[in-house]
Amino acid sequence: MIRLLFLGDIVGEPGRVAAKVVVADVLKEAAVDFVVVNGENSAQGRGITPKIAIDLLRSGVAVITSGDHIWDQKEILPYIPTEPRLLRPLNYPPGVPGHGSIVLDTAKGKIAVMNVQCRTFMPQPLENPFHAALAEVERLRAETRVIFVDVHGETTSEKTAMGRFLDGKVSAVVGTHTHTQTADERILPGGTAFLCDAGMCGAVDSILGREAQAVLRKFQDCLPCRFPVARGPVHVCGALIEIDPTTGLASSIARFKRLVDHH
Repeated sequence: MIRLLFLGDIVGEPGRVAAKVVVADVLKEAAVDFVVVNGENSAQGRGITPKIAIDLLRSGVAVITSGDHIWDQKEILPYIPTEPRLLRPLNYPPGVPGHGSIVLDTAKGKIAVMNVQCRTFMPQPLENPFHAALAEVERLRAETRVIFVDVHGETTSEKTAMGRFLDGKVSAVVGTHTHTQTADERILPGGTAFLCDAGMCGAVDSILGREAQAVLRKFQDCLPCRFPVARGPVHVCGALIEIDPTTGLASSIARFKRLVDHH
């Protein structure tokens, strides 16, 4: 059995520190075999830098997924083609730097990770994620049946639809982007584990990982303002999934949440 831990959107330095603490703990406990994190908000709450990506990978993270903020830090553009373990959504047009999936050899066999971005209410609509996902899954299944999918999107309907669409074809479909962990974890009829949103690795006393008062001002006066990353204790949220390496299907999925007292 393969035990895969996925952690949702890492928000800023507090989220990074807390996520690394948890990754070190679960790897030391031998509680998981493979760790994936979404790092698209890990640099001051927007994007990711090469230094942060390297730091996360050195901490024991196997693959970093992302989403619509992947390009927010300008230095990531020349870096992303050099690091295949840092994914951008696969449904960008041809010729865009980086990769939307990866297959890694592990002690328990090959594990694939795939990153796809939804279109509904997203700031920059990409190619049809359903067409792109199906084509990529068919390609990956030639190498391994163990396939984890991070579906990055705003609406529960589109992410749930992706789970149903890929049911029986991949090991797990877990959503990101809303920073709020949902309570709909389940094994779909075809054997694919599903959770609509993994949640975030961000400050508990916040609004989606940002200082609450700044966000409240924006909702009240509608004026432009900065949203500083909130500090304090961090909830590290995600999903823990058990996968049969022979069939590639999931036997269980559980929401994951740990509190890390970050200062």
